[in-house]
Parts: sequence; C-alpha cells; structure tokens
Amino acid sequence: MNNEHASMSSCSETRRRFLFSTSMSISGLALATLLKDDQLLAKELKPDLERHTFDLLPRKPQFKPRARAMISMFMQGGPSQMDLMDPKPMLNKYDGTIFPEKIKYDNAAQSSSEILGVPWKFKKHGECGTDLSELLPHLAKVVDDITIIRSMHTGVNNHGASIMALNSGMNRRGRPTVGSWLCYGLGSEARDLPAFVALNDSAGLAERGPENWSNGWLPSVYQGTPVRSQEPRILNLDPPVHLSGTAQKRYLTFLDGLNQKHLEEHPGEFDLEARIANYELAAQMQLAAKDAMDIRGESEYTKKLYGIDKDVTREFSTRCLIARRLVERGVRCVQLFTPQGRWDHHGKIRSRLPESCGMTDQGTAALIIDLKERGLLDTTVVHWGGEMGRLPVIQNPTGPDKVGRDHNTYGFSMWVAGGGFKKGYVHGETDEWGHRAVKDVVNHYDYHATLLHLFGLDYKNLVFHSNGRERSLVDNQPARVIHDLIA
Repeated sequence: MNNEHASMSSCSETRRRFLFSTSMSISGLALATLLKDDQLLAKELKPDLERHTFDLLPRKPQFKPRARAMISMFMQGGPSQMDLMDPKPMLNKYDGTIFPEKIKYDNAAQSSSEILGVPWKFKKHGECGTDLSELLPHLAKVVDDITIIRSMHTGVNNHGASIMALNSGMNRRGRPTVGSWLCYGLGSEARDLPAFVALNDSAGLAERGPENWSNGWLPSVYQGTPVRSQEPRILNLDPPVHLSGTAQKRYLTFLDGLNQKHLEEHPGEFDLEARIANYELAAQMQLAAKDAMDIRGESEYTKKLYGIDKDVTREFSTRCLIARRLVERGVRCVQLFTPQGRWDHHGKIRSRLPESCGMTDQGTAALIIDLKERGLLDTTVVHWGGEMGRLPVIQNPTGPDKVGRDHNTYGFSMWVAGGGFKKGYVHGETDEWGHRAVKDVVNHYDYHATLLHLFGLDYKNLVFHSNGRERSLVDNQPARVIHDLIA
C-alpha cells in the first residue's frame, strides 16, 4: 500500500471511529443540541417508529356528516349548458350575428364567431320554478329534489386536464380521484364488495380510462374497481372448476399464510398489503358481487321506472340501478362514465344532443326517485355533469345540420342532489351569453371542499404524506366550502 492510500485509509478509519463513538454517546447528543441551538441543523430528524397500515374498515368522520355514499354520473365530453340547464334568450335574439366578445377556442380551425341560437324550448318546472330544456323531460319531474350549479369553472380548456381537475382536484395526472379520497377518509361499510366502483359504458371507456378511478399516490387499497357493462361484469371472479369448494379454501389459506409471512419480513409495503386485501375481498365477492349486480329480482315497476324495458335507455339505466344496489349494500362511491365523445358535440349538435339526453335522462331521474323512495337520498350524494360546457358560437359552420359548439370551461352547469345539498335550488350565473361564470362562481376545488364537508371531512385536514409532502384533494388551491349549496 503506498503512502497516499495509507493516508486515505487512515482518514476514513478515523472518521468511522469518530462517527461510531459519538453517534449514540452523550458527546454526540450534546453536539447535535449545540448545532440545533445555533440553527446549523437543516431539519430535526424524527424516526417514524409507528407502522402505518391502510385498510377499508369504517372510520369515524372528522365531524357529523350529512352524506355516507356518493353516486357520480360523469357525462364525459361536455354537455351544452345553454341547451339544457342555463337558458339564454340572447342567443336566439342574435342568432347568426357576430359575437361581440373575445372567445378562447379549443379548435380554432373549425371556429366561427357567429352566435348559435338554442333550437329547444325551455319551460319552468316544479314548485321551485326552475327552467329546463325540453330535452330533459324526466329530470323536470325531480327538479324539486336537485340543485343546479350554473357557475362551474375549471379554466382548463381541454378534456383531459378538465377531467383531472373535476375528478382528482387538479389538472395533473397521477393524482388520487375523489372516490379514493372518500375511501381513504372513511373506509367502507361493505365488507364483501369494493369500496369504490367504476361502472363503464359498453361503448368504451371515457377519456383517460383507468385514471378516472386511480388511487394516485394513495395506497393501492383505495383504487376503484372497474365493472363491465355486460356479463361477466367482474372478470375472473369465479375460480376454475378444479379449484372450487374445499380446494379453493385450502389454496387461499395456504396463499394467505405465505403472504402474511412475506409481509412480516417486509413491513410497510402498501402494494403488498393492498394485494392481500384484494385477494380476501375477491373471495368474499364471489357471491355478494353477483347478487348486487343482478337486477333480475327487481320489481317490474322499478325496471320500467328506469327504462330498462327500452333499447335506447337500457344500458345506462341498468348501470344506474346497479349503482343504487351498490350504495344500498354499503359501497362508498360509485361512478358511472359515458364513453369518450358521447357529449363532445363539436358537430351535428341538433341530432347528437337529443340522442345523448335520450340515453341518460330517464335513468338519472329514476335514480333520484328510487333513492328517495327507499330513504337513501338524504344520505347519498348524486352528481350529474361533465368536465366542461360549450361555447355560445358556431363550430363547424358547414350547414345547419352539421354545426356544433366548441369547449367551454369558464362557465358551465352540473347538478347535484341528496346528501345534504339543497333541494329545488339554482346556484350561480353565467353572463347573458352563457359564456363565463359571473356570479357565485364554483371552482372545481370549491366543489370538492364542499363535497368533503358533507361527508364530515375537513378538506384542510384530510391529508396524506407522500414523498415528504403533505398532500390533499385540493392541495394549495384557494378552496372554500360553499355553504349556500348546503341545506
């Protein structure tokens, strides 16, 4: 060994001895104290000696809740607010003239500055006297039970970003969705069903697909469970014939033993904990899930109420009925998604918007009626809406039958019901064109703060520590609980 190597080895050995001798000695603690007093320590290190576990056992809310479950009907694409829930006579008065204000188009190549009038008539309904389009005759029958928010705003003018904003709090990918947060905060009342269920359309997934029910950086146990629109609704639920009965029970017992031993050797592996929990849940679901999703035992009155007897409404209405059956059995959150583009009416709005309404209007109204008749509406939040609305001007100006409306995230409508929301109420306003929210604006993070509040959760205190950061559904956005929406 040359002198240089000997010197380096000696220095290294000296440092090791110093660190070893002082790390847990009085002199070492005194040194740390002096450094702290002189503000020379960047951060006090506290070992986390508590082993965190995450599960779906029911948990008490932070304060008295109004809601215990949620059904969200997400109309992906952007329902046109001025054609459905936000009447604007100015559009018909100035139909075909040049719009007098500046507009931000999503698709400038197909844009036009000509105002597009509303082809459908509005009428007041219910004791509340709320105006609704003739395209929503079934919703009109339950208008006294809902709150229409006409001043929604996300301000991110494309589908993906606005979907993320409304579904996960911010217009960024990789974040937990609302359903995951509810399950993280409250657990589940169902021991043999998933806590969070996503009911997808037979025509295909909504934009962003599985991101719509993602757990993000929350532990995997809070991820949503996708359910197909046709049988088998949950894949691989039944075991092979040779593993059924006693053979399956012995196999699962053996597998559980191996998993638990591995978990003891590797504590804190949240994905492994979630996988074990999912295995246990899958075994319990073999009977419970089939029962919950089998509507054959429902009365003929109920099936007709939802429109399951009609081809045009059967698919969506069946999912609405399954959603009721799931929350009835203790599932915390159910989301129904329409496929990508169903409500994205850039063209042919005069034919496509009535088609979309015809598929969904009866089922949504029936869900309100059914929940109310069973005493579930008061504790179940029902949400209907998309990630955006539409503009007051023509898109695709190639003829009356081909025109549509471009995206608008600066002022659009959605409705909510049950779970502590007001009844027969209209909140907020857009300008005279239906273009921008101008009164009592509800940002997506305000809606989320209000939603959590109804579940007895404080949006400031429902947090999760991820990568050294304290994260929440709204994070650092200027959210507020909108008490005007609450009964």
